[in-house]
Amino acid sequence: MRHETHTHHGHDHDHDHDRSDHGPRRGPGIGTGAAGVSWSTAAQATAHCLTGCAAGEVLGMVIGTALGWGNVATTALAVALAFVLGYSLTLRGVLRAGVGFRTAFRVALAADTLSIAVMELIDNGVIALWPSAMDAHLDDALFWGALAVSLALAFVVTTPVNRWMIGRGKGHAVVHRYHH
Repeated sequence: MRHETHTHHGHDHDHDHDRSDHGPRRGPGIGTGAAGVSWSTAAQATAHCLTGCAAGEVLGMVIGTALGWGNVATTALAVALAFVLGYSLTLRGVLRAGVGFRTAFRVALAADTLSIAVMELIDNGVIALWPSAMDAHLDDALFWGALAVSLALAFVVTTPVNRWMIGRGKGHAVVHRYHH
């Protein structure tokens, strides 16, 4: 059985190229607890998640504002789009690995749900608690400043969550099992 280890985006990926099932495989350090996962790996997983969350948040706010929606409806749309875009980024990568859609969709849900949920809770919590941030408009420095601070704080809080999940073979560890 031929066995290779590849480095891709700073992550070690353990691939067994002669397996007939081409199913998921645990890589080095995955499932060994948070201590076996580098902060860099956790930060990269969080940055990936943040990309989809931030894009969804901004898109939702732009659409909600353009349609004249109130804060609750706009926030709900922004959160929904954060999940959709976050899952889509992961789904795209797993589909590229040749995985079927149903499996790829389940992988995206398993990889990103907790991470996106924590990120959205922190992000929207900061915006809700920040005086006047909920009423700031897209052309207002307060809007963009509060959003930047809330996303940065969400990143800081979510990185240890992702490290813990990856260390237990969950979260983005699930995605990395499918990189070929």
